Amino acid sequence: MRTFLIRCIALSALVIFCTTCGFLSGPSADGGKRSVSLAGSTSIMPFSEKLAERFMLDHPEIGVDVQGGGSSAGIQACLNKTVDIGMSSRELKGDEKVLTETTICYDGISIVVSPKNPIRNITAEQIRGIYSGRIRNWKELGWIDREIDAVTREEGSGTRAAFEELLMKKENISDRIMVQDSNGSVKEIVATDPYGIGYISLGMVDQRVKALSVNGTVPLVENIKKRTYHVVRPFLYLTLGEPSRPARMFIEFILSRDGQAILRKEGLVPIHG
Repeated sequence: MRTFLIRCIALSALVIFCTTCGFLSGPSADGGKRSVSLAGSTSIMPFSEKLAERFMLDHPEIGVDVQGGGSSAGIQACLNKTVDIGMSSRELKGDEKVLTETTICYDGISIVVSPKNPIRNITAEQIRGIYSGRIRNWKELGWIDREIDAVTREEGSGTRAAFEELLMKKENISDRIMVQDSNGSVKEIVATDPYGIGYISLGMVDQRVKALSVNGTVPLVENIKKRTYHVVRPFLYLTLGEPSRPARMFIEFILSRDGQAILRKEGLVPIHG
């Protein structure tokens, strides 16, 4: 009996110690969760993952889970309270505006082709022509007699919504255009197809694809800051009501000097500096 009581006392002490130190999952003393869940824009997703890795190094007691699904899915998940933070690369519309927006940075939408493509500049009108289906051959743009393999994003994508608003104006994207469900998929197709063209986040451009100048201006961070490159959209974090303490801590980290430096290093335009 004495041994049993000693074990009970020891177990109780261990539970109190673990709870106090944050080793047990579940609510913290102030009611906040010890985890942060994000979902939404596949444009923002890879950068959120990098930010989460750094945040968890500084705060090992908090787990951060990042999922994709597209901007519209992230907005809906936030409205349904199934995630702490929704990620959107498009502006909110209508009833969605009940959510609180936090702009974490700005991103240029880059028109990309294969490095084997000799074209370096394209006009906004030519982009509309390609995606509306009026321009179908590279010969019309001064290259070879070969059909253009254009790639677009799916309906509900924040990147597509921004592309339509900033470049397509009132013209519709043709049903003939190939559809992909992520920036990564668009990039992969264009990188492996000499005759492909697509649009992706500036932060995802590397040596595998070539970003075209639009109306004579190269998509660079410097040009976005100078406002000479106009195909730009905000990256938004969305919350409904008062966020949990861990979610608030994560957002505050992203807006801090260290968080903004990570975004800058990834080729995005920070909101500070």
